[in-house]
Formats: sequence, C-alpha cells, structure tokens
Amino acid sequence: MTSLILFLVPVAYAAYIIIPLCLLLASSRLLFHPLRSYPGPLFARLTDAYGAYFAIRKRLHIVTYQNFQKYGPVVRQAPNRLVFNTVTAVHAKDIYLSPRVTKGQAYRCSQLRAKYPSIINALDKDQHRRKRKFVGQALTERSMRAFEPTMTAQINVFLRLLLTSCENGSFANMTERCQRLGVDIVGHLAFGYPFNTQISETFRFMLAGIDGMSWRINTYMQFPPLSGFEYVLARLGQKQVLKFGDAVTTMIKTREAQAKSAHHDLYSILADHIGKGQDGLYSGELWPEAILFIMAGGSTTASAMSALFFYLSRNPDSYATLAAEIRSNFGSGSEICSGPKLNGCKYLRACLDEALRMSPPSLTTLWREQDPGDCSDEPFIVDGHVIPRGTQVGVSLYSLLHNEEYFPNSFEFRPERWLDPPEGSVSADTDEQKVARATMRKAFVPFIIGDRSCAGKPMAYMEASLTIARTLWYFDFEAAPGKAGEVGAGQPGRTDGRGRPGEFQLEDIFVAAHQGPNLVFRKRGNFWRELEVEE
Repeated sequence: MTSLILFLVPVAYAAYIIIPLCLLLASSRLLFHPLRSYPGPLFARLTDAYGAYFAIRKRLHIVTYQNFQKYGPVVRQAPNRLVFNTVTAVHAKDIYLSPRVTKGQAYRCSQLRAKYPSIINALDKDQHRRKRKFVGQALTERSMRAFEPTMTAQINVFLRLLLTSCENGSFANMTERCQRLGVDIVGHLAFGYPFNTQISETFRFMLAGIDGMSWRINTYMQFPPLSGFEYVLARLGQKQVLKFGDAVTTMIKTREAQAKSAHHDLYSILADHIGKGQDGLYSGELWPEAILFIMAGGSTTASAMSALFFYLSRNPDSYATLAAEIRSNFGSGSEICSGPKLNGCKYLRACLDEALRMSPPSLTTLWREQDPGDCSDEPFIVDGHVIPRGTQVGVSLYSLLHNEEYFPNSFEFRPERWLDPPEGSVSADTDEQKVARATMRKAFVPFIIGDRSCAGKPMAYMEASLTIARTLWYFDFEAAPGKAGEVGAGQPGRTDGRGRPGEFQLEDIFVAAHQGPNLVFRKRGNFWRELEVEE
C-alpha cells in the first residue's frame, strides 16, 4: 500500500500540472488564437498531431479533400496552418508567386544534412536560387535532348522486358516496371551511373528505401517534434539506411573518378562549380542533390506513367484514340523521338495531363509562410484572407485538381477536356466556356508554379511521352484477368475515399506511393522485331 501511495502522489501532482496546461493550450487555440474563426476538424485546430496521424496512415490527401467538402475552400488543418482549395490562392501573388513568402519551417525536417540542404528543402532564397541555377541546367529541354539517347536506351530495356512478359504469358506490375525505369534513368542523368534495377536485383532495395524515407519525412513535416525520433528509427532500419547511403556514395565517387566529359549528366554541369566558394557548390552538397534526384526524379515520373497505364486499361475509347494517333503518326518505333512529330501528338499530351490531374505524383501540401525578413507594413493576404505572421499556408494539389468548380466530373478520366475545339466549328467554345477552360488550365499545376516549381518538368514529359508512345507502338495491353487486374483500383462500397474503381489509388508519402496496375501485354504484329534489332 505504501509503495502504491508513493507512486500515486507524484502522478497526481503531475496531473495537476499537465491537465490545466493542456486545457489552457486548448482554450488558447480554440478561443483566442488568430485563426480561431477558420473552420476545420477539432483535433486539427488543437494539435499538429492531426496531420501526422493521417500522414502515418498515408491518406492525408484524401482527408484534406473530404475536409474541403465539409468546411469549404479554406480549412484550418493545424493550429498554425491554413490549406486552400482555390485557383486564386495558387496564381495570384499570394502563395507560390509571392516574393514575400518562403518555404515553411517544416521543410527543415526533410533536410538529411542540415549544413547542406537540397534544392527542394533550402529555406534561404539565395541558397535555393544558386542551387536551382546549377541543377536547372541539367533539366532544360536542350539538355534533355542531349540526354535522350541514354534515356531511349533505358526505355528499350523496359520494352524488351515487356516483350519477355508477352512470351511468358505473365502480367506486368507497372508500378514496379516504371519505378525501376525511372531510377535507372535518373542514375544516368545525375551521375552517369548504371543502377540497372530493371535487369538486376542489386540496387532494387533503393526503391523501398525511397518510399520509407519519403513517408517518414512527410510525417515529420506534419508534426515536426516527431523528427526527434529519426535517429531511433534510422537505427532500427540501420542496415537499409547504410546500404542506401553507400549506394549514393559509390555513385558519386565513381563519377568523380571519371572525366567531366565522360557523360552528359548533372555532374558534368556541376563539376566546374565545385569548391568555388559561395557562388559555387561545396562538395558536401553533391550528396543531398543526388538523393533528391533519385527520390523525386525516379518516383514522380514513374507515378505519372503508372497512372496513365491504369487509366488507358480502364478506358477503351481513350486507349483506341491514343493508339491510333501514335500508330498513324510514326512509321517505326525507332522514329518515335522528341521533336515536332511527338509534340504534335495532342491526344498523347492530353492523356498525360489528365493522368497527372487525376493522380498527381506529389500529394502533400507544399507549405509556405511569410518570410521572417519581410519588413513590409502591408498585410500578408491570401485569396482575400489576412494571414497572421507565423501561419503556414498552402494548396492541396489533389483537392485542387479534383475541384468540381474547375474540373467538372473530376473523377472521370476525360483527356478531351484538354483539347480545344476548332474555332468556327459547331463544337466551338462559347465565351463562357472559354473562360471556364482558361480557369481550368490555370488550376492545373501538378508541378506547382513560381521559383520553387519542379525543375524536372521537361524530363518528366519527355520520359513519359517516349515510354507511352513506344509501348503503344510495339504492344497492345489490357488489365490482367481476375483479382490481379483489380490491383490499383478503388474498391466499390468503401466509404473512406477509396471506393472509386475508376481511380488509380495513391498513398500520400510526400510523393505518391501505389501498386499496379497489373497488365497483360500482347505483341503488335511483327513490329516487336525492331526491339531485337536494337538490342
């Protein structure tokens, strides 16, 4: 009994202190906080743990969409966070185009090396501008044209593996196929390094490592105090973490031992600037940029391609229209390359854009806040709302791209929405329809906008266009029979936002995680023999 009393006394004293403090904090955030008038879930208005809970479950994008349906276009998603679902918040000089904002402090949680942040999580504007100047040179359209032969070689590996699936009578999991293709391409683009994950298991562990790292970072960004457990979590998965780090280090050291001109890659552009002081790059900055290239460059384009394979396999009219466009515009598979003819495939671009809209590769809200160094007396206004200092603001891309005001029938795959009807034709847009179409295009921001927009947009469109077009030249495909063919689709009857069988299901881990679709491929005539010649 004495021992029990000795235990209960300090517990009681702790409760007397902690409970009033919690009540005081709760009343402050609900009744006296500058954002108290904004609607949102009670748990979200009380604590950042709300976002972390759904980030851990990988469905924060769905919950955010559901909150907009319940509360309206502006939702308080955390005590000091407002998320918007309007095109005005994106395009007016409010958030992503405003010179008065910087990335939110939450991005510090994604810095693997605090001394050397990457281009994606550098909070300092000058530091980001310097990095983007160098990294962006490797991703311009001109640079990508020079890199195209290397990219095409990897796409040919992808196609020959599909040919093997045809001959074996097995289905192909397109998430796995596209992710391996993506990682192999960015390995060459970043440091001229052959990961060869398409044909070898040696580096395939990196794919799971990328997802695990992205998931943890996304969770930390919702509830930064959790980042204090990164050391423990990293130790638990130490073997995989060390393998991932060793692989990146090997890639960098291998490239450093080669001549700058050995490959057309990121390193060949950065090499002349390494060790040149503040205007150049420090050697320690290569590691985080390499991680970024592998994580972002490999996974995002793979998500876009996986999604489009899914939607084409579920929408036979769109499939037939796209296949006819590709097969009527080219005379051989080897003829399919970047240039005017591929750019002229308008339906291909419409299909890519519709897949990016329905299943955006980046799902997390990209938080911004008023720059602490902003000394302006003018209020910081977002979509007509005066934003208090210290408040993080952002737009949920998944929600915006499914906003019925801008995208009618937003959960239907309709590439035709991106095609302008000919002027003077019976189907020509009225003035009202032209305004609606222009607004729709403004709302389409899968790569975000502003000086922090995705630098890899030219690469993503080139890789996806070449891969999809060449696949349709050599093969026909359809969903695998039975349960295997349902992988990646929503399940009818579910009420958690995953009940749409026509929607490719994504998990929010900062970028998008997914499975499937499982497709069965068939050779198209004898066109596949070109692949044997190219081998």
